[in-house]
Amino acid sequence: MELPEIVKPDEWAPLVIRTDYTDDVAWRQVVAELGRVAGAREWESPAHLVDDRRWDGVTSDEALVAAARDEELSVVFLADGVTMRSPLRPLLALDLGADDDEDLDPMYYQELIDAPPPREVRVAPGAVHMVHGNLQLANLDFREFAEEAAADPDGVVRDL
Repeated sequence: MELPEIVKPDEWAPLVIRTDYTDDVAWRQVVAELGRVAGAREWESPAHLVDDRRWDGVTSDEALVAAARDEELSVVFLADGVTMRSPLRPLLALDLGADDDEDLDPMYYQELIDAPPPREVRVAPGAVHMVHGNLQLANLDFREFAEEAAADPDGVVRDL
């Protein structure tokens, strides 16, 4: 299946793709929380929402391939079935930089084969802008967010 091209107007806007259409109320809650956070901080760009049924049922691998067309993007967030069913509404954050290993030293590359870095983590809607901004600026790397989620009782990165 050929997915539509994502045209994101602002590199500072987190990209959120809806891949589950089972609960419109849950989706509206996610959208409201994303808007609340962006509205509370004047420097935050509103999230770029992809709400198109052609994305219904898209897997994380398919979304990664489609989002990787944007070379400026470091992470994409999916509103999937877990998002819609969980009261926390955690989005699935996918690391687009996880496969940037073509210039790696062979010794380091072997370490990655033996212990691959995390490529996905659950993020509460209120933390999406923080995660996206820190990854775009390279203030933190994806592994640090995965460690934060692992320390959370629900396995979710939350807003500070």
